[in-house]
Amino acid sequence: MNFKRKSALALVYIAYTALFFVACQATAQTLPQVKFATSAGDFVVELYPDKAPKTVDNFLQYVRDKHYDGTIFHRVIPSFMVQGGGYDAKYAEKPTRAPVVHEGRQALEKGGPRNVTGTLAMARTNDPQSATAQFFINVKDNAFLDPVLIPPGDPVPKFEYQGRVYENTPRASLLGASQLYGYTVFGRVISGMAVVEKIKSTPTGSGGPFPTDVPKTPILINSATLVK
Repeated sequence: MNFKRKSALALVYIAYTALFFVACQATAQTLPQVKFATSAGDFVVELYPDKAPKTVDNFLQYVRDKHYDGTIFHRVIPSFMVQGGGYDAKYAEKPTRAPVVHEGRQALEKGGPRNVTGTLAMARTNDPQSATAQFFINVKDNAFLDPVLIPPGDPVPKFEYQGRVYENTPRASLLGASQLYGYTVFGRVISGMAVVEKIKSTPTGSGGPFPTDVPKTPILINSATLVK
């Protein structure tokens, strides 16, 4: 192969690499970002509509409706997570829309993040299909919150959970088991994690209807705005 041929191939390779880089950058730039301005400082979260589309749409609608403005972080556990988005400064629960469908397993199957430090997930009751507006930020790796992926087959030949082995279990029984749903991760803190660390370190006690884990000095979400 002559020098000119090698040079031409090198130029093609460089051009292809540049285009690939630009495409990756463009994809990254399309991810929505929300800025939280709080009484403890500001942080920004990046959302993943390609992994949990209904969850992200639900969250962004609450942002657009200014639902989070004036709410507090009402549950702060430094070895676990910080939770907010449901109560105002007087501990009055804000009205919400109907719950959003649980997308935890689908998000994981699409390569979405697990419940690790800095990720954003939907809060809910014991009912997996009960998430509305409240969210939490993991301040440590919380693998026990991850949705459990069900192996193929019906019945499922072998399934292990919390040290027990289940054999020939009907698939529907596993898919519908509430303890296997976990929590849907749909975003991540991309800047201002130091603020989240500050929130998790605030002294807590009782407050409003909650006997524990409430910041003694209220941490207010002044605004949540879509910045990208």
